[in-house]
Amino acid sequence: MLFAASSLLLTLSSLVITTFASIHIYHHEPFNEVGNAYLLSGGSEGIVASLATAPQADSIHDGRSYIRFENITFRRSKAVAKERGTVPIYIIIFEAADRDDIGGSVYGGQRAICCTPDLAKMGGCKQGEVIRRPSATDINWPVILDVRFKGKSRTTILDTKEVSITKTGMYNLFFVACDPKLKEMVMSGKTIWKNPDGYLPGRMAPLKKFYVFMAIAYVCLGIIWFLQYVRFWNDVLQLQHCIAAVIALGLFEMILWYFDYANFNNTGMRPVVVTTWVVTVGAIRKTISRLLILSVSMGYGVVRPTLGGLTSKVLLLGITYFLASELLNITEYVGTINDVSGRARLLLVLPDAFLDAFLILWIFTSLSRTLEQLQAKRSSVKLDIYRKFSNALAVTVISSVVWIGYEVYFKATDPFNERWQSAWIITAFWDILAFALLCVICYLWAPSQSSQRYAYSEEVGEESDEEEAQALTKGKQEGQGELSLVRQEKNGGTDASFDQDDESEEDKRE
Repeated sequence: MLFAASSLLLTLSSLVITTFASIHIYHHEPFNEVGNAYLLSGGSEGIVASLATAPQADSIHDGRSYIRFENITFRRSKAVAKERGTVPIYIIIFEAADRDDIGGSVYGGQRAICCTPDLAKMGGCKQGEVIRRPSATDINWPVILDVRFKGKSRTTILDTKEVSITKTGMYNLFFVACDPKLKEMVMSGKTIWKNPDGYLPGRMAPLKKFYVFMAIAYVCLGIIWFLQYVRFWNDVLQLQHCIAAVIALGLFEMILWYFDYANFNNTGMRPVVVTTWVVTVGAIRKTISRLLILSVSMGYGVVRPTLGGLTSKVLLLGITYFLASELLNITEYVGTINDVSGRARLLLVLPDAFLDAFLILWIFTSLSRTLEQLQAKRSSVKLDIYRKFSNALAVTVISSVVWIGYEVYFKATDPFNERWQSAWIITAFWDILAFALLCVICYLWAPSQSSQRYAYSEEVGEESDEEEAQALTKGKQEGQGELSLVRQEKNGGTDASFDQDDESEEDKRE
C-alpha cells in the first residue's frame, strides 16, 4: 500500500500542464482528488545542487539551483468564500528519495496525505495539515510552504519565494488542499526551475554536449564524403546522392538539436515552432535513412538501375512511416518536459514499432533475394559487398533488440526517475547506432571513378571477377575500361532480359 500510494503521488507529475521548458506556466489549473487530499502537480525535474561558489553573480550561469514561485494565485468559488475562516493551501517540494516522508497511515491501512482524526490522536500531526516527516539526510526537507484564504476573499496570492536546492536529485512539486470545500479551486501563475548552468533540466543537460560531438562526427564524415563526391562527380550514382542527402540531414538535425537545447538553457523557454522544426527534420532523416537501406537491400543502384513496380509501394511506406514518426516525436518533445503518460505513449509508439518491424522484414527478405541473384550471376565482388552490408544490418538489428530490452528494464526498475542523470544515454544510443550504420554504407558505396561501370555492368562468369575487383577499388586503366565496356555491350541483351525477369518475379513476391 505504501509503494502504491507513493507511485500514485509521483504519477501525477506526468499530468500534462501548460509548460514552456523550465518555466512552468499554470492557467486556471484544477485540482484532482487523491485519497483525502486535492492535488495539483507543479512539475518534476532533475536538479543539480548549487555550487559552493557563485562565479557569475546575477547570471543564468551563476552556479545557483532553485525553484522560484512567481504570481501564484489561488481562486475559490463564491459559495465557499461566503463562509468566514482561514483555509490553508500547502505547497510541497520533495526529492524522489524522500517520497515516503510525505503522508502516513494507521496500522498499515490506506495512506493519507492529510492528517486524519485517527492519526492526530496518535500524535505526530495536526488534523487538516499535510503529514510530513524530516528527511534522513536533511531535517529541512521536504519543504512545505503555505498560503491561506482569509475572510471572504475569493483569491489569495503566494508571495514570491525561492527555494534553494543544495542536494542533487529528482524534485517534485505539488500544490495540496486538505479542506474538501476547496475541491473546485483553481490555480494560476508560474514556477521557475534552475540548474547551476542554466534552465535546462538536469536529465537533458548532457544531451546538449552530446549533440556537439555528434555534429562534429557528421562534419568529419561529410568532409570525407564530399571530397570523394567532388573528385568523382561525373561517376556519382543516384544511390550516392541519397547517401549525401542523409549525411546533410543528419548534420542539420544535430545542429538544430544543439541550438534548441542551448536556447532552452539560456531562456527557460522552448518555442513550439523551433522544436517542431527539429523533430520534423529528424523524422525526415529517419524516413530517408530507412528507405535508403531498403533500396540498397533491393539492389538499387548496384545490381538494378530502378526499383521497377515497387517504387510506389516504397514511397507509400515512407510517407506512412514519416507521419507516424512525426506524430510520436511532436507529442514527446514539443511543449513539454515531463514524460508522456504510459498509455498515451504506448498508443503512439505501437504504430512506429510496427512499421519498423515491417521494414526490417522487408529489408532482409529483399537482401536475401539480392544475394541469391548475385550468387547466380557469380558476381563475387558485389556479393562480398552485400555480405558485409548484411552483416552490418544484422549487428544493427541485434543491438537494437538488446537495447530495447535494456530500455524496458531501465524504466521498469526506475519508476520514480531516480537514475535521471544517466537517462540521456537511452536517447543518445539510437543516434550513435544510426551514425555507425551510415558510416558502413558510406564505406561500402563510396564514390569512385568506376562507380557507373560496376553499378550497371553484369558479369556472367568467373573470368570477370579480377577486372571487377580492380574497378571497385582503384579503377582500371583506359584500355581495360574499354574492354569492360565491350563485354558489357556484348552481354547487354542477355542482361536486360535477365533484369526484367528479376523485377517481375520480385514484384510478385512482394
